[in-house]
Amino acid sequence: MSTEDFDEAAAWSAARGGDGPAFASLYDRHRDRVFGHALRLLRERHDAEDVTAVVFLEAWRKRDSVRLVDDSIIGWLLVTTNYAARNHARGARRYRNALSKLPPPPPQRDHAPDVDETLDGADRGRQVREAFSRLSKRDQDVITLCVLEELTTAQAAEALGVPEGTVKSRLSRARARLTELASPLATDTNDSTILEGGAR
Repeated sequence: MSTEDFDEAAAWSAARGGDGPAFASLYDRHRDRVFGHALRLLRERHDAEDVTAVVFLEAWRKRDSVRLVDDSIIGWLLVTTNYAARNHARGARRYRNALSKLPPPPPQRDHAPDVDETLDGADRGRQVREAFSRLSKRDQDVITLCVLEELTTAQAAEALGVPEGTVKSRLSRARARLTELASPLATDTNDSTILEGGAR
């Protein structure tokens, strides 16, 4: 069946009834987009793969309450990716804190001259991701849907279960907050460029 012929609403209806192949078809349809968003947030492929698995597990587990937008589950999946990535990051921080209590390794020679350029790029990406992570959950969700994934405000409103006017006001505040947090990195740069640039 071609992409144009795929009836996602019908597939989801079947999946809600426990149809495994129907759910697998939805996984095949949206897996790359969910993985791409998780990778943008976490930067490590294995972390993004873990989060992608969690998102689809949650979709199956909570399939009776998943909200469709324009007969698609992608909005719900992307918002759930934000939740799962935050949980994953918290677990990673706890792991790093545990490692920090171990004795430090012996000193190594300074390799800075060899890696300055690489670190500069990595640091910029880290700053962008840190700015995004400091947004509130609501701001992260509206930026994800409207800026990163380019859903309309109406589609985002349906995915989030709020009025479209609420999405518009949240989006305006979220963009301003993201620009503020990313400064001076954000000088003369809009929010979508900042996020996409940091994701490379």
